Amino acid sequence: MKKKVLGIILGGGQGSRLQPLTTTRSKPAVPIAGKYRLVDIPISNCVNSGIDRMFVLTQFNSASLNKHIKNTYNFSFFNDAFVDVLAAEQTPGNSNWFQGTADAVRQSMHHFLTHSWDYALILSGDQLYQMDFTEMVEAHIQSKAEVSIATLPVTEKEATGFGILKTDENNLIKSFVEKPSKELLPEWTSEVAPEMKKAGRNHLASMGIYIFSRDFLSQVLKDSDTMDFGGEIIPQAIKKHKVLSYQYEGYWTDIGTIASFFDANLGLTDSIPAFDLFDKSKSVLTRARILPPSKITGTTLEKTLIAEGGIISASRIERSIVGIRSRIGVGTSISNAYIMGSDRYQSIEAIEKCKKTNTPYVGIGERCYINNCIVDKNARIGNDVRINGGPHLKDIDTETYTVRDGIVVIKNGALIKNGTVI
Repeated sequence: MKKKVLGIILGGGQGSRLQPLTTTRSKPAVPIAGKYRLVDIPISNCVNSGIDRMFVLTQFNSASLNKHIKNTYNFSFFNDAFVDVLAAEQTPGNSNWFQGTADAVRQSMHHFLTHSWDYALILSGDQLYQMDFTEMVEAHIQSKAEVSIATLPVTEKEATGFGILKTDENNLIKSFVEKPSKELLPEWTSEVAPEMKKAGRNHLASMGIYIFSRDFLSQVLKDSDTMDFGGEIIPQAIKKHKVLSYQYEGYWTDIGTIASFFDANLGLTDSIPAFDLFDKSKSVLTRARILPPSKITGTTLEKTLIAEGGIISASRIERSIVGIRSRIGVGTSISNAYIMGSDRYQSIEAIEKCKKTNTPYVGIGERCYINNCIVDKNARIGNDVRINGGPHLKDIDTETYTVRDGIVVIKNGALIKNGTVI
């Protein structure tokens, strides 16, 4: 199958709803689960499905994404597997940035067409899920569809935020509506599995995962100047062409906001998480770092994931993720938090100098209290700092931190002075 399918991963726009995590990096490069990047999710799903030729399309802050992919996805010289980043580029015939998902594929099509493939699997770079695409590709081929859309049964409450569709008895999509109002929803229920029906998930939502047959994709992008798949090309295709719904019933979430990003990460600490990092058949791939194991001294841990390379002396860490090379001081208490860690270690001499000058080192100092918080990479949080996020805080953006939906986000490389209270 892999020779027939080309993976195309959309890096998204500026990621304004994920600010400040996307201030210096693109959405696919945002760290997740302490040691991965968001782009590792669609790439891993492709590799686990036997698809090993992929392009990642991006245009904003792509330097760290380029570096991550270059250092991570190196395949054998003796096959044609690759993961390549395509940034928006000016050419003699085009001087525009990508104007939408479809336009990004249109502008990059000349790169795709140099390869042999029958089907394009188009994915988002900011979703969390584990999916074997083999069955979806086979269903697309057997139905002789021109487009296939992965769909997810959702509840009435969720449906107003999605593109909702209806199918016939052959799972062919006959109608589509973008983010319908609550009043319209009774007309947009679909036939779903008994388990889904029991859970009240009676509406089929588009997951933003598409398979296009090569000729159809080339033609539809050539014949129109539409900019977006979900809002334009898909609704138009349903009216005139064979569009298949492939129902997926597993875990899936869109990482579009700080709140969804925060919830998705903390959900990984559950006793039986919906997204299983420990299933070897669905391994999430990432950069193989040569780091020592984390060293933990005097810390009570409860529902916490700790990546490698940390030096942790906290008193208690609960329902949190602690990323690579994290340094956390004595007497600190952390709950409901994602500590991303750092890109490199400070030398012992540098740390001693920080202590002598009463300046925070990279990491989290002593006797701190941190709750409902994301600490981006390379932040310096001093001693006796108290950060207590929650609904009592109003949204705000400062030089060193941002508050969104009650979640405090300490910015990349920020310095939080000793004794600060947020």
